[in-house]
Amino acid sequence: MRKTVYEKSGAELIMNLGRRYREYRKRIGMTQKEVSYKSGLSVFTISAFEKGSGTGITMSSFLKLLRAIDYLDEIEKILPPLPQSPRTLYKKKK
Repeated sequence: MRKTVYEKSGAELIMNLGRRYREYRKRIGMTQKEVSYKSGLSVFTISAFEKGSGTGITMSSFLKLLRAIDYLDEIEKILPPLPQSPRTLYKKKK
């Protein structure tokens, strides 16, 4: 049986992100060395993240990795802007 995202530990989620990141990187045809150059992170850090052993990756490093493969705009999907509350909309109408 497959775990839901809420049943996974933080380390498991990061491992899954690392594997998925590798898939994205390969799909666009970039090497770890190219990502290293664009992100300023070491090939070792990138490799560890992609293998799932780099579960201590910082948010800053993750953002650099997304920027390196031109997927930084996807970060908005994690916490999208909230719509205005009905109360705020009501107050604006007055």
